[in-house]
Amino acid sequence: MPLVSASVLKEYLPEISGTDADSQLTSLIQRMESFIARFLGFPIQDSGNFPVLDSGTYTLYLDGPAEWSVLVLQLPINPVTAVSKVYSDPDRVYGSDTEISSSDWDLDSRNSRIILKSTSGEAYDYGFRALKIVCTAGYSTSNPPADLVHAICVLCTQNWRNKNNFSRDSITQRGSTIKLSPKQMPLEVREILYPLRSTSLLL
Repeated sequence: MPLVSASVLKEYLPEISGTDADSQLTSLIQRMESFIARFLGFPIQDSGNFPVLDSGTYTLYLDGPAEWSVLVLQLPINPVTAVSKVYSDPDRVYGSDTEISSSDWDLDSRNSRIILKSTSGEAYDYGFRALKIVCTAGYSTSNPPADLVHAICVLCTQNWRNKNNFSRDSITQRGSTIKLSPKQMPLEVREILYPLRSTSLLL
């Protein structure tokens, strides 16, 4: 479910009134939110077909702990609101005997990190997909961050108003040629999104 509704987006598009365009706006919102989810590094939810921003269940696989600490798993998505299972198994069977109990680690939700307690006696293995994590991540549709909502609306507004000019660098009106701005993510949107990316991603 998108974080932004057509009614919210229309606050950025005062030229649209009524509900005739709502289905088109909702479709645009879904596409732009998926684009932003990819930019932020969101994988595909377990029950999904493409990246989305709203909260859902993910099964993630890592090859080992963070390079800077053997006690830390740095997850490639942010925010992570809950973790239900952590397995450490270089054989990739992920049986119950390879599960690390939740009493042995802490979740740093803000930074998307699962931190082993130094007293746990457990260790994260290394190896291709040696670590399996089942977690809940993403944003609440009932209370998404205001700056993220703004970024989505700005990007949607740009695409809506440019939908007839995507293949053009300029347009001619009344004998005058007007050069169009580049059709790329606005700097304002980038500045909002960069701090929301997982720290495991390269900027």
